[in-house]
Amino acid sequence: MTQDLDTTPPLIAPEPRPGSNLPEFTVGDLARRLKRTIEDEFGFVRVRGEISQPKKHSSGHCYLRLKDDTAVIEAVCWRGTVSKLAIRPEEGLEVIVTGRMTTYPGRSQYQLIIESMELAGEGALLKMLEERKRRLAAEGLFDADRKKPIPFLPDVIGVITSPTGAVIRDILHRLHDRFPRRVLLWPVAVQGERAAAEVTAAIEGFNRIQPGGRVPRPDLLIVARGGGSLEDLMAFNEENVVRAAAASRIPLISAVGHETDTTLIDFASDRRAPTPTAAAEMAVPVRAELLAQVLDDERRLLGCANRLIAERRTRVEGLARGLGDPRALLEGHAQRLDDRAERLTLAAATLLERRRTRVGELGAKLRHPREKLMQAGERLASESRALDGALRQAVMAARGRYERVGARLTLSPVRIKVSEGGRRLEDLKPRLDRSYGKSVEDRGAKLNAIGQLLESYSYKGVLARGFALVEAADGKPLTSAAQATPGLSVSLVFADGKAAATVDGAPKVEAAPAPKPRAEKPKAEPKKPARAPVQGSLF
Repeated sequence: MTQDLDTTPPLIAPEPRPGSNLPEFTVGDLARRLKRTIEDEFGFVRVRGEISQPKKHSSGHCYLRLKDDTAVIEAVCWRGTVSKLAIRPEEGLEVIVTGRMTTYPGRSQYQLIIESMELAGEGALLKMLEERKRRLAAEGLFDADRKKPIPFLPDVIGVITSPTGAVIRDILHRLHDRFPRRVLLWPVAVQGERAAAEVTAAIEGFNRIQPGGRVPRPDLLIVARGGGSLEDLMAFNEENVVRAAAASRIPLISAVGHETDTTLIDFASDRRAPTPTAAAEMAVPVRAELLAQVLDDERRLLGCANRLIAERRTRVEGLARGLGDPRALLEGHAQRLDDRAERLTLAAATLLERRRTRVGELGAKLRHPREKLMQAGERLASESRALDGALRQAVMAARGRYERVGARLTLSPVRIKVSEGGRRLEDLKPRLDRSYGKSVEDRGAKLNAIGQLLESYSYKGVLARGFALVEAADGKPLTSAAQATPGLSVSLVFADGKAAATVDGAPKVEAAPAPKPRAEKPKAEPKKPARAPVQGSLF
């Protein structure tokens, strides 16, 4: 827009066309007449409205719109007036401006030339949005702990935007430059009455896609739209869109408007991008940078490994120089081993000779068994003579007693009884040897039977038949299923070793069958006490 200077000559009504009473105007003449009429009628006006789409031109002029519930007026504030304004024009401010009305014939539109501006109050639209923002924030939809991390390198990216705008081309072009990925486009209207419902359905539709189906499920969602006025972006301030973005299980990036535009979906999304192109940059890394990083990491890893090996080689070589020659050490030990082997052989021969000499000395001190038998026979004969003498004396004393009482006693029965006692005494020795041998044999057989019974009772025999013993970490056996809690570390003991295991799942405990009543054994009859053997008389 440019300001028209009122330097045109006075308008002269054209001559009417022959056959018509209406004069003919050129387009420029009519535009100038309208401009003069509006400026004369509204040379000084005071207007109250809400600022929309303020834009400062590189020339220093400021262009904006003033609107209310029913109409919109284009307005311009020249560079010299902008620096004198008391407030800075911002989106949504409700202001009262003073100026004059004029027209811009180049676009056939009327506009307000602003000369002063003052604050009238907060815009009704922004006030409504601020109230909605506070209510949704109180519900926790904007909490930071609800934000999901953006995947580092998503395989599939879902884009929700208009299929005919420049936004989708910018996103695809940026993804192709950085790291090509598969893109699923859900076309929606990004402005108008249907926009909010379609954006909500697109977010919920992407979340309903099941993994592994015919249509791949996106790993990341991008909701994008180009810049526009606050009214143009109202679809992304609707409550259903904000709630759908907050409830999305797939990470979501909002890229609505330009960097200065802010909508409520930006607070509910997991990440906000200032522009759709920036959203594509957030979605994927730069492939060339990743390759360079991988190559640099490989180079650094190889250099580190080479340096580590060189340091270890130098250290081993230094330690080797401090050690002695292994061949010299082995030669010394081999010589010492030969010396020890020779000394051991000589020591063994010397020890055997000493033991042989000692055995000879001890054998020389022993008496011959024949000599011992002769001595035993002489002692036995001496004792037999003594016994005979004692028996004669006893018999004589008894005879004297019997003679005094008139009894007669002969020596023949006594000698018979003595001879019988001697034979019985000689029979006792072999019987004692046989009894002792049989007792040792019986005890050995009983010990073998008990050992076999103990071996049959041992759990090792059961393990050899294919069973296993379950032990806890402290080595104690588990005797019931209730002790096998989920996650418990146990050891399975087999016949040839152990194996570690972990209890998975709750054990299923079945009711044990009722024990059968035991049949009562008949009581054993009391044994009769054995009679003590009657010892025979020696006489």
